[in-house]
Amino acid sequence: MRQNRSPGSEWAGWGRPGGPTLSDVADAWFESVAVAQQRAKRRLPKSVYGALIAGADRGITMGDNTAAFDELGFRPVTAGQSPTRDMGLEIMGQGVSMPVLISPTGVQAVNPEGEVAVARAAAARGVAMGLSSFASKPIEEVVAANPQTFFQIYWAGDRDSIVARMERARAAGAVGIIVTLDWSFVHSRDWGSPKVPSKIDFATAKQHALEVAVKPGWLLEWVRSGALPGFGVPNFALAGQPVPGFFEAYGTWMGTPPPTWDDIAWLRAQWDGPFMVKGIGRADEARRAVDAGVSAISVSNHGGNNLDGTPAPIRVLPEIAAAVGNDVEVLLDGGIRRGSDVVKALALGAKAVMIGRAYLWGLAANGQAGVENVLDVLRMGIDSTLLGLGKSSITELSPDDLVIPADFAPPR
Repeated sequence: MRQNRSPGSEWAGWGRPGGPTLSDVADAWFESVAVAQQRAKRRLPKSVYGALIAGADRGITMGDNTAAFDELGFRPVTAGQSPTRDMGLEIMGQGVSMPVLISPTGVQAVNPEGEVAVARAAAARGVAMGLSSFASKPIEEVVAANPQTFFQIYWAGDRDSIVARMERARAAGAVGIIVTLDWSFVHSRDWGSPKVPSKIDFATAKQHALEVAVKPGWLLEWVRSGALPGFGVPNFALAGQPVPGFFEAYGTWMGTPPPTWDDIAWLRAQWDGPFMVKGIGRADEARRAVDAGVSAISVSNHGGNNLDGTPAPIRVLPEIAAAVGNDVEVLLDGGIRRGSDVVKALALGAKAVMIGRAYLWGLAANGQAGVENVLDVLRMGIDSTLLGLGKSSITELSPDDLVIPADFAPPR
């Protein structure tokens, strides 16, 4: 049943002169991440939407990221449920309202405000923000919108340039660092890769004119903003140097030899706050991350954009949590589409999850309010699942709350 109501007074501008009316809010509200995706598909040009659903090679891993959650069931209770459910926690030194964080994603051309809109939405919901090195907005603006911002970096360029980016993040007020390792530069996709232009010029505009013309709402947003979708990556810029283009920065990253665990230990020593390694998929590597001194790990396969054929993060989460869960904070990133998915991840050992495509679809569907909507959907889903399981807090969850198939975990 469609909920013809607003999630609350948190919708920016509601009730103010010239702001959205109750009818507007009801029409804009969507009740699931799946509906947000449908609206994003209707609103975005084909190539922009294609970038959001990209997965490596055949897309086996991308599909398994979500399908694996469907294999897990719940063991509900029917009486004696708690009248209140607590889902707040502290993660990587930050108090947050629920176990969901914004995962860093690259250039967000789905909306003119991009990462700043996402940061505001996350702040409005008490959620921490992850900001990509390949973001379209500078870290200073994003931290101003959400002081609980973690800056994500890649091992790209020489050590001096990597440290310079970290120091800029420190000066801007970033509360922690996320080092992304789950990427192997896979470019082939069986359904074709989205065409990402290096810049907007006459030739590019002509090439994409038809797909943009049939999506007037998206085009109008950009016209009203007074800007065009940009492909510069301001957080990759070093002091005194111009902002590099996306492909220039990407080339620097691709041309840098991959880091060793000794490199990660060195990098960790350059930052005295929370430090996450994102991209862990094996218990032995999780232990190497602990040895390198990290404070958190994210079990992730880059949304299925890394090595195709690897298992979904939720499948390998239990063995990783069992191996290092007492030593570092373990998060899961990949396949979260509803609050019940969050609960399943927590029951199998994650302290929190990170979301990527889900909030990007919300951003595309309705800007900042759309991201808030996605977070509200997840919060309500977590709450209702805790109610059904008879839990008063997320800290009470365990594997005993799930129905787990015998062959759920990948063979070792």
